Amino acid sequence: MSDPNRLIILRHLALGEHRVVDLMAHLGLAQSTVSKHLACLKDCGLVDSRPQGRASLFSLTHPEAVLELLTAAERLLGLTGDAVTLCPNFGTATRKDA
Repeated sequence: MSDPNRLIILRHLALGEHRVVDLMAHLGLAQSTVSKHLACLKDCGLVDSRPQGRASLFSLTHPEAVLELLTAAERLLGLTGDAVTLCPNFGTATRKDA
């Protein structure tokens, strides 16, 4: 879940099953990028797939747990404001007063 694109994919899959081509259209990402992230999520046990014709439909393996985790993360970020994003040890930006 460390990659923002994987989080976006998880959010889309929380709405229901999607094919790679659907996720490409929603996210504006290349097929290889979407497939790579889905493979990672599948290896972690967060995503499953089932064949549909020549394509595969992807879905969350534990949708309730994923939604609970994302909700908790959003709540924590809301409580901490920019502190997590701007953390000098782990964030992408730096602050002089941190």
